[in-house]
Amino acid sequence: MTRSELIARVAQRYPELYQREVERVVTTIFNEIAGALARGDRVELRGFGAFSVKRRDARTGRNPRTGEPVHVDAKAVPFFKTGKQLRDRLNGQDAAREGAEA
Repeated sequence: MTRSELIARVAQRYPELYQREVERVVTTIFNEIAGALARGDRVELRGFGAFSVKRRDARTGRNPRTGEPVHVDAKAVPFFKTGKQLRDRLNGQDAAREGAEA
């Protein structure tokens, strides 16, 4: 799903909101998550997952064409860990649980 598809779905689900308002909300959420990660903070969305930053040390890599050693600098990379509810939903356990409750 792309950002524009997400905006369209949210706008469709909440017809009382203008599409540009939905676009502003979605953009603000993404910007806040990105800003928190840039500051080194962790962002946790209960039931969905957690975004964090992992550090990768500098290392010596290899150029795949020539096999020549290449220095790779240390870097920070975004990391996402799914929450239990999302993992269960993806594995079909959410539907099984709902059927057991009925």
